[in-house]
Amino acid sequence: MIVSMIQVLFEIPDAESLKEKRKIIRSIKDKLRQRFFMSAAEIDLQDSITFGQIGGALVSNSRTFGESVMNKAFKMIENEMPVRIQDMSIYSQEF
Repeated sequence: MIVSMIQVLFEIPDAESLKEKRKIIRSIKDKLRQRFFMSAAEIDLQDSITFGQIGGALVSNSRTFGESVMNKAFKMIENEMPVRIQDMSIYSQEF
């Protein structure tokens, strides 16, 4: 069993309140779940208005497939969401 994971740290320059930030975060998590069938959660910076960090995971039988899905998920966040990416990491682990 291979677990592929992604962490994305980003800035939300247009957010003026935690409510606005959480709306964007929820939208990102929902799209990751619906499009890529992966688990996603806000993993840090919950009290920051302008920064967020999301983690996602996918279980599969192939490191190549899992990391391919994570790269597609990253491209979706980068291209479709109103955020500026600060840092991103993708890795897989075999269990």
